[in-house]
Amino acid sequence: MEKDANQQFYGGLDMSYIQQGTPLFRKISFAFFAAGFNTFAILYCVQPLLPEFTKAFEISPATASLALSVTTMVLAASMLIFGSLSEVWGRKPIMVMSMLAASVFCILTAFSPNFHFLIVFRLIEGIALAGLPSIAMAYLGEEIEPKSLGTAMGLYICGNSAGAVSGRILSGVLSDYFGWHIAIAGIGFISLAATLVFWNSLPPSRHFKARQLEIGNLAKSLIGHLKDPGLVCLFLLGFLLLGTNVALFNYIAYVLLGKPYSLSQSFVSWIFLIMIFGMFSSVWTGKLVNHYGKQKVLFFNLLIALIGVCFTLNPLLIMKIMGLGFFIFGFFGGHSIASSWVGQRALHNKAQASSLYLFLYYTGSSVGGTLGGWFWSGFGWKGVIGMNVGFLAIGFLLWACITKITHEPKKVMEVKLN
Repeated sequence: MEKDANQQFYGGLDMSYIQQGTPLFRKISFAFFAAGFNTFAILYCVQPLLPEFTKAFEISPATASLALSVTTMVLAASMLIFGSLSEVWGRKPIMVMSMLAASVFCILTAFSPNFHFLIVFRLIEGIALAGLPSIAMAYLGEEIEPKSLGTAMGLYICGNSAGAVSGRILSGVLSDYFGWHIAIAGIGFISLAATLVFWNSLPPSRHFKARQLEIGNLAKSLIGHLKDPGLVCLFLLGFLLLGTNVALFNYIAYVLLGKPYSLSQSFVSWIFLIMIFGMFSSVWTGKLVNHYGKQKVLFFNLLIALIGVCFTLNPLLIMKIMGLGFFIFGFFGGHSIASSWVGQRALHNKAQASSLYLFLYYTGSSVGGTLGGWFWSGFGWKGVIGMNVGFLAIGFLLWACITKITHEPKKVMEVKLN
C-alpha cells in the first residue's frame, strides 16, 4: 500500500536520502511539527488542570497526577506494539490513524462525569497516541540523511515543545473561564486540525520495506537492543529526563496557586510558556552537535537542567521562573541528543530501538509524576526538588558510561592501526 503511494507521489524522482535545505525536507519537517504538536497538546493538556481535578473530584494531588501518569504509562507500553506493527503495515498509515483516534478520544474525555471515567478515557488516549512517536523517529531515521538527522529530529521535538506549551496554556486559560470540560474539548478539536495537516503534508516512505510480523524475531530484536550497554544508557537517560520534567511541572502549579504567591489559574498556565525555550534548544542543540559532538553538548544540557532545578528552590518568583527556563532548555536539548543518538546507534530494527527508548522515556513520566506527588505530600517543594536532583545525578553517571562506551571502539581501532 505504501509502496504504490510512494510511486504516485514521487513519480520517478531521485530516491536518495533527503537532505536539509530541500523542499521535501521542509515539507516533512512541517508535517512532523504538526504531529508533535498534536501528540503533546493532547498528552499534557491535563497537567495545569491537576489542581482543578483535586478540587472537583476531592482527590489528593498524587491521585490527580494519574490523569497524566496513566496516559504516559500505557503509551509507553503500547509503543512497543505499534513500532512492530509499523514494520508490517508501513509508517504513515499507523501514524495518521493514531493521531485521528487520539483527537477523537480527547474530545470524549471532556464529557467525563467523574474521575474514573476520565482515567478510562485518558488510558485509551495513551494507547492511541502510541502509534506516532516511535514510528516518527523510525521514519526520520530511514528517510533523512545522517548529517541532516539531528536538525530534522530537533524540528520534530520543536513541534513537541509547541504542542506541550499550547496544550498547557490553552487548557489552563480555558479552564479558568469556562471550566475544565471546555478546556479539554478545545484541545481535541485543535488536534483534529493538526491531524489533517499531517495527513496532507507527509509523503509516503521511500526506503521502508515491509516484513512479516514474527513475534519470536521481535523478542530477539528487543533483547538484542537491551544487550547493547550504550543503548541501555540512553534508554535510562530518557527515563530520568522526562521523570524530572513531569515531577517539576506537575507540582509547581500547587506551589504557585498556594501561599504566599496565590496566583490565578490563568497566570500559572501562562508560566508554561517558558517551555518555548525548548523549541530553540532542540534546534540549536542539533547545530551544536555538528560542531562539538554529542558527548560534550549532552553534558552541557544536563548541567543546565540541574542548575535550573536548583534555582526553583529560591522563594523569589522570578528566580523560580528562571529556574524553569534553564531546566527546559537543558531538558529538550538532552532529549534531542539522546533520541537521535538511539536512531544512529541501532544498526538494525530502528523502530524497536526507538520504541524501547520511548517506553523508558514515558515510563519515567509516569514514575516521576506520581513519585513526585509522594515527595510533595511528605516534604513539600524541597522534597520534589531533592528527588529531581537525584534523578539528574544518575543522569550524569549514565552520560559518563555512554561516553566511555562510545570512545572504546576508537581505542581498539587505534591499536590495530599501530
